Amino acid sequence: MKKQFYNYTIQFIKEIIPVIAGILIALFIDNWNNDRKDKAYINQVFYTIDSELKDSKESIIEIVSLQKSLVDSLEFYSNNNQLSVMDVIKKAGGVHVAQIKTSAWKSVSNYKIDLISYNKITTLSNIEEQKEILKDKSEFLLNMAYSNLYEKDKNKKQTVKMLLLDIIQTENTIHKLIDIYNKK
Repeated sequence: MKKQFYNYTIQFIKEIIPVIAGILIALFIDNWNNDRKDKAYINQVFYTIDSELKDSKESIIEIVSLQKSLVDSLEFYSNNNQLSVMDVIKKAGGVHVAQIKTSAWKSVSNYKIDLISYNKITTLSNIEEQKEILKDKSEFLLNMAYSNLYEKDKNKKQTVKMLLLDIIQTENTIHKLIDIYNKK
């Protein structure tokens, strides 16, 4: 009986070892394949993030100069009681706000954030936060300017100017954050 039990045990071990080895090999291959897919995904996401941030930076550079022109116009015409806020905005070529692109960051932050380093997460989160602040400030500026389009008062023009300067500061902050991200 002992010999029969011993033979069954040996037979069981001989059959189970290849099964366990097969499972371990399959798990290793699956993990390797998932790591390879994750790396390819992250490389594509970073390529897209880099492209979006480059576009955003170019937009900031282009728009800030237009905004500064509007600030100068508002300052220059602030004492002119013949020109309304709308007239000054028209003379300066309108109100412009930089377009900050963060679509790729949003997709990765909701899906595979654990594959990104903490420093990059922090910087990209700060850019996203500043983008939302810029959006809020821009909406406030546009609402304020719209409700005062026909005002010719110096204080209204100065208020629009101050709001615009605040927006420029936020855009410059985003510009600096993009530079920090690119250095990492």
